[in-house]
Amino acid sequence: MRVNVLQHTPDEGPGSIQDWAHAKGYQMYIYHPYQFGQLPTADDTDILVILGGPMSPNDDLPWIKQERELIKQLLVDDKPIFGACFGAQQIAKTLGYAVSKGPAKEVGWAPVYRKSDVIPGLPEQMTVLHWHEDMFELPEGSELLFSSDHLVNQGFVLNHHVVGLQFHFEPKEDNVWEMVVNDFAYIDGSVLNQSADEILARQVPAENKNVMFRILDYICEN
Repeated sequence: MRVNVLQHTPDEGPGSIQDWAHAKGYQMYIYHPYQFGQLPTADDTDILVILGGPMSPNDDLPWIKQERELIKQLLVDDKPIFGACFGAQQIAKTLGYAVSKGPAKEVGWAPVYRKSDVIPGLPEQMTVLHWHEDMFELPEGSELLFSSDHLVNQGFVLNHHVVGLQFHFEPKEDNVWEMVVNDFAYIDGSVLNQSADEILARQVPAENKNVMFRILDYICEN
């Protein structure tokens, strides 16, 4: 199985998603379209992972539009797709739904609440890393998967093979440090009112990796 990862900024890598791919014995290829302009083909993709980034699906950049063409073809092919933050927004935009500013900027650690039992074994509440101020409109036919205290549409599942999350399960401790030391200016104005030091001091919950694995298993096995 070939896992193709679309990474959109140096400080938001695949984290525990790479651990999952290695544990499965899958090949992982990481693309950086924002820098090199290269994307995989649908035929070369068994599983697509679309990571976060500082850009918006509404930006008029050729590679962002090309990504959506790839997503569109994979949706037609019914192949597994996982999107985090910008990645989830790209999926929603591909399906014809709006991406816009949310009611509040969320940056830091805060709970999300499970809204569906479609993926077995997920806890009712999890503490996750938020790093966003935009939100996606929930695509028709999808099921709301998670909400937070400040944003209803925090995650969705579509046709059992597609999951988009506005927040991040995938970062490991080193990934969080990388995000904070490089993008600490973005923390300002967050409704969560956490400093860079406070974000760094919080350990990544061990269950987040387990949940990430469970979500990836689900979209690949159903």
